[in-house]
Amino acid sequence: MIAFVLASYAPDIPAGIERATAALAAGLGKRGHDTLMIAANGTATEPGIVRLRSLEVSFPADDRALRHAIDDSAVSAEIAEILDRHQARLVVYTDALWGLGRAMADHPARKVLAVHIVGHDEDLRPALVSADVVIAPSPMVLQQAADRGYPTADWRIVPNALLHDEGAWLDQGRRERLRTNGPVRVLARAAPEKGAAELLDHMPRLDRRVEIMLATAPFEQREHRQAEIIRRCLDTKDPQLRVQTGGLAWRQVPGWLANAAVVIVPSLAETFGLVALEAMNVGTPVVAYDVGNLPELLSSGGVIVKRSEGPYGLWQAAMAITQDPVTYLRTSRAAYYRSRDFRPTTIADTFLKAVW
Repeated sequence: MIAFVLASYAPDIPAGIERATAALAAGLGKRGHDTLMIAANGTATEPGIVRLRSLEVSFPADDRALRHAIDDSAVSAEIAEILDRHQARLVVYTDALWGLGRAMADHPARKVLAVHIVGHDEDLRPALVSADVVIAPSPMVLQQAADRGYPTADWRIVPNALLHDEGAWLDQGRRERLRTNGPVRVLARAAPEKGAAELLDHMPRLDRRVEIMLATAPFEQREHRQAEIIRRCLDTKDPQLRVQTGGLAWRQVPGWLANAAVVIVPSLAETFGLVALEAMNVGTPVVAYDVGNLPELLSSGGVIVKRSEGPYGLWQAAMAITQDPVTYLRTSRAAYYRSRDFRPTTIADTFLKAVW
């Protein structure tokens, strides 16, 4: 049994760590490993999820509230009891704080700390002391940690995986029709660092539809920030623009991205870039800034724009690639084949080699 710990875990939450955790568990399942999710309050009857009784935290919550809830609880002992009951041989704490890495259980199961982001020192330092293995999704996370003074020589890279691997590149005829008439699409959480509002603030007049799908996250305490971003996007008036809120179920994401001519990822920071990867997996070219892990992830499967060019650079690149059928088709094909490196079973194999 391999257990994963993530306080905020629930199916279909619009967040990278949750979706990446589900994808890794799915890949391990295909390799014959039983998996278990350990999470905070929620519906106790959800299959494959054990809910922590001792962690008294309700969502939305911020880092401080969760930290205090952990410190005032017997959550470490409860995690140990769950691991013992399910005979877990390995446990992945998916973050120093939200993955309860600062409260690792005293249990013989091998302890893995997944550093998806380099969080607060007060969480990361105790988690690193207790961890047997540390993994990160991209080299840039290691660089960020090293810049903060953490010794990362023994940390291992385990990229995030596709949750739903579509397994086939879209046929050339359909992709050509999308290039000609398909919409530009953006899938993002309503958070400032995701850049959706800034992108729409600078939207030019276009000759094709633009569709924005925004989602709100239950773990975000400062809900007024989410509401403000949604309001800004909804207030953008353009006959070609359609803004939807409520997000998508995880299973709906590939199909929605597949029916775009191009996907813009306007994120201002990305430690990995799951939305970009999911678009690549269905053969949709991606346009993104040269921030975080996105340049390395996209490679020839997309168009990278300098952050200094701002939203106009993203719009210009999106329109340019749809007007060049040869470059578009080549990029679409490269995007799909690049995504093959991130199949669930491939990443599960990488994970197993890294942690044992």
